[in-house]
Amino acid sequence: MTATDTTQAHMLMRSILQRIATGPELSKDISLDEAREATVAILRDQIDPVQAALFFIALRMKRESNDEFKGVLDGIREVVDGVVADVDHVLDIADPYDGYNRTLPAAPFLPPLLAECGLHPVSHGLDAVGPKYGVTHRHVLQAAGANVDLDSRAAAGRLSDTDTGWAYVDQASFCKPLHDLIPLRTQMIKRQVLTTVEVLAKPVMGKQQTHFVTGYVHKPYPPIYAMLARHVGFNSALFIRGVEGGIIPSLRQDGKYFSYHDRGEEIGVDIHPDMVGIQQALRAVPLPEDLPKTTRPGDEIAIAVDIRDTALAAAEAGMEALNGKQGVTYDSLVYTGALILKHMGMQDNLGEAGEA
Repeated sequence: MTATDTTQAHMLMRSILQRIATGPELSKDISLDEAREATVAILRDQIDPVQAALFFIALRMKRESNDEFKGVLDGIREVVDGVVADVDHVLDIADPYDGYNRTLPAAPFLPPLLAECGLHPVSHGLDAVGPKYGVTHRHVLQAAGANVDLDSRAAAGRLSDTDTGWAYVDQASFCKPLHDLIPLRTQMIKRQVLTTVEVLAKPVMGKQQTHFVTGYVHKPYPPIYAMLARHVGFNSALFIRGVEGGIIPSLRQDGKYFSYHDRGEEIGVDIHPDMVGIQQALRAVPLPEDLPKTTRPGDEIAIAVDIRDTALAAAEAGMEALNGKQGVTYDSLVYTGALILKHMGMQDNLGEAGEA
C-alpha cells in the first residue's frame, strides 16, 4: 500500500459520501466500480472507520442499487481466499451468519447428510455477528467435535476425501479483512449491505459448477440474492423461506422457495411439509426448556441464549438425527435435504427425495 493509493482512496470516499449521504431526496447512486473500489479500500484499512461506517449506513438509508450490491460483493470477493476443489460440483450452503436464537439449529448437519447422498457441500459462517448474535454453524459443529478452523484449501481437500466429503470454512479464515470489520459493524447496530452480500463470498468452488443454497424471510430478498448469485457465477441457486431466515422451512405450514438453473431466471414454488411425508405440530426444533438464560446488557435487539449450552443441545440432537432418531431435527434435515436433492436433479420429486 502506497501513500498514493491511500490518498486516492480518501478522495474516492470523500466523493462517494458527498453523493450518497445527502438526504432522502438528493442522495445519488454510485457505480458498481465505485462501490467495489470503496469496499476494497475499507477492507484494506485505507479508510477511517467513521467514514467506513458512514458509507455503509448511507447506502442502507438511501437503499442500495443493484450495482451497489454487486460492487460491494465484488470488493469482498477481491480479498477472499477462494479455491477450486478437486470435485466437479460444489454445493455452497450459507445459513444466517448471525445464527439462531429462537430455535435449535438443525442445518449444520445437512452437509454430512448430503455428502452421504453423493453431493460435495461446504457451509460457511462465523462466530458472532449482529443483529442476532445467535448460535451459528461454527458453534454447533465445534460442539459436535468438527474442525471449524480449516482454511479454504483444507476445506476444499475434505470435499474430495471419500471419508468426509463435506467441510465448514469460517470467514475468519477465508476473508479475514471482512471478519476484522465485525467490531465496527457491531457499533453500527443496524443491518448493512455486508449482511446481505457476505454469504455470497464463494470461498470454495467446483471444477465445473458451483451451486448456492441460502435462506430468507422477507419477500424482497430472493430477487436480490438471485441477481447477486448470477453475478458471481453460481450455476444454480436455491433460496428457501426458512425459520429465522435459515434454510429449513416451517415443518407445519405452507412454505416457498425460489430457484434458478444455468443462471436463468428464478422461479417460485409453493411447498408444504406433507409433500415429504412430514406431519409435525412444531414449526422448528424448540429450544430446550432447561437451557440457562443469559443477558445482553444494553442490547434490545438480540434475544440472549447461552451459546455454549444451546450449541451442545443442537449438536446432540443433530448427531442423534444422523443416526436415525426420529423427531423434529430429523424431519428438519429430511425436508431441506429433499429440497436440495430435487434442486440438484438427483430426485424427480420431493416425495422420492425425502425417502432417499
